[in-house]
Amino acid sequence: MSDILVEDKTPTPAPVPRTPRLASRQLPKWAPLAIAAGAIAIAAAIGAGFGLDSKIQWGLIALVLFVLGSYVITARVEGRRQAKDRVATSLVWSSFILAVIPLYSLVQTTISNGSKVLDGTFLTHSMNNVLTIQPGGGIYHAIIGTVEQVAIATAIAAPLGILTAIYLVEYGKGALAKWVTFFVDVMTGIPSIVAGLFILSMWFVLLDKAPATGFAGSLALAILMMPIVVRSTEEMLKLVPNELREASLALGVPKWRTITKVVIPTALGGITTGVMLSIARIAGETAPIALLVFGSNVINNDPFKDPQASLPLYIYQQYGNGNEPSYDRAWAAALVLIAFVMILNLVARGIARWKAPKTGR
Repeated sequence: MSDILVEDKTPTPAPVPRTPRLASRQLPKWAPLAIAAGAIAIAAAIGAGFGLDSKIQWGLIALVLFVLGSYVITARVEGRRQAKDRVATSLVWSSFILAVIPLYSLVQTTISNGSKVLDGTFLTHSMNNVLTIQPGGGIYHAIIGTVEQVAIATAIAAPLGILTAIYLVEYGKGALAKWVTFFVDVMTGIPSIVAGLFILSMWFVLLDKAPATGFAGSLALAILMMPIVVRSTEEMLKLVPNELREASLALGVPKWRTITKVVIPTALGGITTGVMLSIARIAGETAPIALLVFGSNVINNDPFKDPQASLPLYIYQQYGNGNEPSYDRAWAAALVLIAFVMILNLVARGIARWKAPKTGR
């Protein structure tokens, strides 16, 4: 029997037209840039028309026009709900710009003025036998003083601050812990001049002589540094999961060993970052150094004897001389101090990233 092919003459149904999807109107991605360019152009025209000389005024007008323009255009195209979201985003970016402009102006002014005399000679010489009205001299003695004073303050404040934070988090549950927390909060807001006056009075009462040493300034800096270390360390210890503590204690490990072998290593990155940031905080203090260290034009490597220089005090004294060479030295020293603080912050960020918990893939 042979197969018979039968042709299928059933008509093919016509394709059903697709219903178009509902599409909402959206602004193109380049719309914010166009609105910003238009706001700047209108602000420049307004500033020129009304005779506004300050570019800051032009910028503020441009920001206001940018926010208003974003809302109006977005509301007409995408609706009021999206317009409110666009305005919130615009306000965030505007706040960011307003915060960055002073910082940029500060850094740019310091670099332009401080780079005039900043060279190898300036970094390796002191002000010994240099008249204030003459060019020359350097900040080598001030760098030594700042490094030694900050190092001594760190050696005093960091261990005490870390141990205090460990007590507050791991042991402190009663009235003593509440009082310690209260006094730490009070010390956080103490002006630096008050810390200097406290050490000055104690120095006179206990030793019956004027301080005039780098060590006295370090004691005041340690008072300013300690609450920052306590607070940062306390927050880092609270971030350690309680499950780690409970697992260690369940295995019969004593509490002190759990703290030293489990808790502290887990929070070590954050603790180190807090200490580095507190060092950057006290490195620029001038008032306690002026009261207790007095400053010096010669190199003094002994922080426990005789007056000693410091970078913040050097900047203050040089700018107070009121002549062009002193102004140049003050700006150059300020640039070095900013670089020192920036390096400390970069080191803190590097340590935080290095010690951050590693997540698996």
